[in-house]
Amino acid sequence: MKLYNLVMVLLSLGLVYNCSSEDNMPQTEDPSPDESTYFPPLSSETWDSKSLSEVGWNITQLQPLLDFLEEKNTKGFIILHNGKIVVESYMNGHSETSPWYWASAGKTLTTTVTGIAEDEGLLDINDKVSDYLGTGWTSIPLEKENLITCKNLLSMDSGLDDTLGDSISAENLQYIADAGNRWAYHNVYVKLQDVISSASNQTWNSYFDTNLKNKIGMTGAWIPFGDLNVYWSTVRSMARFGLLTSANGKWEDTHIVSENFLNDATNTSQAINQAYGYLWWLNGKSSYHLPQSQFEIQGALIPNAPSDMYCALGRDDQKIYIVPSKKLVVIRMGEAAENVDFALSSFDNNLWEKITLVID
Repeated sequence: MKLYNLVMVLLSLGLVYNCSSEDNMPQTEDPSPDESTYFPPLSSETWDSKSLSEVGWNITQLQPLLDFLEEKNTKGFIILHNGKIVVESYMNGHSETSPWYWASAGKTLTTTVTGIAEDEGLLDINDKVSDYLGTGWTSIPLEKENLITCKNLLSMDSGLDDTLGDSISAENLQYIADAGNRWAYHNVYVKLQDVISSASNQTWNSYFDTNLKNKIGMTGAWIPFGDLNVYWSTVRSMARFGLLTSANGKWEDTHIVSENFLNDATNTSQAINQAYGYLWWLNGKSSYHLPQSQFEIQGALIPNAPSDMYCALGRDDQKIYIVPSKKLVVIRMGEAAENVDFALSSFDNNLWEKITLVID
């Protein structure tokens, strides 16, 4: 709890937006089928909403969904449809102004900022990591180190040993396979933040704030925790990021990150784990791998969810789900629903069973 208390102090001043319950939010007119995506203002508490009846959802199934979320240790939950809030609820002592950690769901922030830096010509993800960090950033032979590209870090197929813990010191980055030949969930992706810092001649925090956070009205902060760099924010700030991604990298008329990069990021990135893009998890594939495992599991990642859904998954069930076919962004923050998992858990499939009863 010490880390949580520290973060609450660090983020308490000017961090968050206030929000109202769904009952008090202004309702919009019935949308047309070709309704354009809505974006909330950058520096305002305002976020337009829709009622469940406006989108044709089943209101009788909403309370069972919210009861399930509360029972499963959820703190904040949002469903956006085409950018507007349809469901927003806080529980278990949380509020709309409370920050919470993204855990590994925040990996996708690093993905997006990498794409922004590539769009600006600062880096090429096909370049060797050592082109930006210098040689010797690992403890593996130079000819093996030079096989590792920035894309390998995005795809989790660096070939570095994932069994040695979270440290990304050179001494802890050991060889287990050639880059591209083994998929393994590894904290080494954090080195991309150093790559971006080197390529931009800025600190990671400065580049992140200027090129992503401030441009979409997010609040929050990166909090170092050992060798981890964990993002903390409100639920609504997580929803802003999900909205940007669902809108193919645009915020209103401004391109934040290229659609081509996001398309690559949200499709299979390597030949080993079909359900993994650039730090995004992909539903609807024929098989998948899980963290800390080399087993291939047959079937879709989350069978109860739409097949085109992709998601950011973090420890203790931090979730960003994006469903292009239904124009949905779904956010869940909170404690672990049941057991502690690094990414996927049984909660995902159970939650989507409940969500589907509402939206279909």
